[in-house]
Amino acid sequence: EVRLIESGGGLVQAGDSLRLSCTASGFTFNGSAIGWFRQTPGKEREGIAGISSVTGSTYYADSVEGRFTISSDYAKSTVYLQLNDLKPEDMAIYYCVADLSGHFPTMKPMFWGYWGQGTRVTVSS
Repeated sequence: EVRLIESGGGLVQAGDSLRLSCTASGFTFNGSAIGWFRQTPGKEREGIAGISSVTGSTYYADSVEGRFTISSDYAKSTVYLQLNDLKPEDMAIYYCVADLSGHFPTMKPMFWGYWGQGTRVTVSS
């Protein structure tokens, strides 16, 4: 069974940092692609970062480029998302996603077959 467990969300002030973790199980981690989406009420899910263990390539949405960093620890089957200089508009539920092909030609939600339960990030101004 594929499982993606997110952690690390919380309440912070604008300008602070958080590190989200996504621990994966039930599939070959080294051979997959992992991404992060976020969603706020009334808005569509936004794909904000992705990393391929096959190519090593990464992706960042314009909204987070330069502030967020995605990385992998293959020994722990864990992907991290470092969130720096958080802004009120970053407040959302953050979801870890996986594609077992190892590639992510698109960040559209329908491409990603596996989703975690989400972790909430709250940013106060």
